[in-house]
Amino acid sequence: MGIPPSEDDIHALRAFNRFYTRRAGVLGPYLSSDLSLTDVRVMYELAHPADGAPTATEIARTLGHDNGYLSRILKRFEARGWLLRTPHPRDGRQSLLSLTASGRDAFAPLENRSHAQAGDMLASLGGAERTELMHALSAVRRLLGEPGLGDDQGLDDDPGLDDGSVVETKVNGPAHDEITFRGLQPGDIGWVAMIHGSQYFAEYGWGRDFEVLAAQVVIDFARDRDPRMRAWIAERAGERVGCVFMMRGRDDETAKLRLLCLTPGARGAGLGARLVDEVIAHARAMGFARLELWTHSCLTAAREIYARRGFVLTESNPYVAEGGIELVGENWELEL
Repeated sequence: MGIPPSEDDIHALRAFNRFYTRRAGVLGPYLSSDLSLTDVRVMYELAHPADGAPTATEIARTLGHDNGYLSRILKRFEARGWLLRTPHPRDGRQSLLSLTASGRDAFAPLENRSHAQAGDMLASLGGAERTELMHALSAVRRLLGEPGLGDDQGLDDDPGLDDGSVVETKVNGPAHDEITFRGLQPGDIGWVAMIHGSQYFAEYGWGRDFEVLAAQVVIDFARDRDPRMRAWIAERAGERVGCVFMMRGRDDETAKLRLLCLTPGARGAGLGARLVDEVIAHARAMGFARLELWTHSCLTAAREIYARRGFVLTESNPYVAEGGIELVGENWELEL
């Protein structure tokens, strides 16, 4: 049981709530659409499921809504052709819910406008101010957040990944510490190259050429000014524990997943799968037709993640790497 709050503390929290709802523009129709904030939060849960297509009960529990209230929202979505119901394989009383192609088309511009709005809010801040804000946001979510995945992950909470923002919480690791995702910040380029070089050398004997390749990829990302591209750096207790990038693919309709990597202590808790899911969801939201990636046949854990999400192996190319190591490079694709 915590210490009873003072009246001043209560007024301060309520004042902040009023300030931020005004600042984020969520008091009226959301982002100049005919949808309410609650409508868009439901769409977000449908577009970004934490663990496969959710049921109505799961969405209601995640958002803290009454089942009847949520049912009315879902019926409106269904009337617009936005909602797909699939019979639950184990519970005949429930349906698995997802957005139709029309629903994704309706949601994408809202997500894009939310991202742009958040970017505008952050653009007025300097680097040190932005870092201070990100730490404060992380602390608020840690101190006030409910346990489990899916805490307050609506569009209004997404300040924009490429600005170093904290956008994802509660990926339970071996130490049960909160893992947060943010965008690329100073110092990350060297870290991404180092973690790839050191880990792949220790585990597979890959040499300096691979570390140079990883460094060049992340440098190319940092120089690219395409706002559709994103980086996800995973942190736990202030320490970097993983990364993944979405970059340009072979053509205008294709994005590319690159540089998925976790530190040894962060493995085995679903973080790799969650990072891949973030890339897939973002590629869809940005309107790409497909997502491609390059990996190796020996990276069995990563290949399993890709296969479970519908990626298909399209090409295998044996080659001899630095030090005479025989490898098989693989190209995989996912139709979005």
